[in-house]
Amino acid sequence: MAYYRPPGPPPDPALVRALSEQQRELHQRLLPTEPLAAPPRFIGGCDSSFPTPDTILSVVVVLRFPSLELVEKAYSYGLVTMPYVPGYLSFREAPNVMRAFGQLAQRPDVLMVDGHGVAHPRRLGIAAHLGVLLDVPSFSVAKQRLTGTFVEPGPMPGDLSPLTDARTGELLGEVLRSKARVQPLFVSAGHRCDQASARHLTLACLRGYKLPEPTRLADHWAEQLKAEVRAGPAPTAAPGELPG
Repeated sequence: MAYYRPPGPPPDPALVRALSEQQRELHQRLLPTEPLAAPPRFIGGCDSSFPTPDTILSVVVVLRFPSLELVEKAYSYGLVTMPYVPGYLSFREAPNVMRAFGQLAQRPDVLMVDGHGVAHPRRLGIAAHLGVLLDVPSFSVAKQRLTGTFVEPGPMPGDLSPLTDARTGELLGEVLRSKARVQPLFVSAGHRCDQASARHLTLACLRGYKLPEPTRLADHWAEQLKAEVRAGPAPTAAPGELPG
């Protein structure tokens, strides 16, 4: 996710308490160690960007698996309805991603999210958050570390190292070299998709780029539509649909 971190006053303590309680409730419903019930036929990818400080643009794509043929893509563009609160960014982005997801004719069997899953200080990043709310298996592929410690993985594509909690030793995810001479990715389980499944699907979706195809394509369309939004009043596509 392309997080926007606006300046401003400290967050309202009452809001933080309310978000913390919601996060605890969602975490109680999370199933991060459950393997996928069956190999997916369709895999989704999602990403968000902020064309302006007050607006958010979320894109969801659906690819056929394992061929990674593009089946469908949809977006949602609207106002940001919640202030920036560090550690609770999923509450800022998830509602808009869910609106884009709701436009899909083909529901994916598993959702790859540009963000974090259980590799989060409270074990509920946006991939886990979305998985619970959408009731869809989910996992995360992030470009940057949010929490945990790791040893740099080897230089070759496919090289891995564990991402762990320095205090408890808990496995939070894995650090993956997806392409030679590029910074690694951070892969973690979300909801109803364990770490082994997350790793397998990420590796299966690499096509020579740093990012796996589901989130790479979602990122591509999010950036393209963001440019359209900045150039004019709204994207040229009809609401919920992306041009072919």
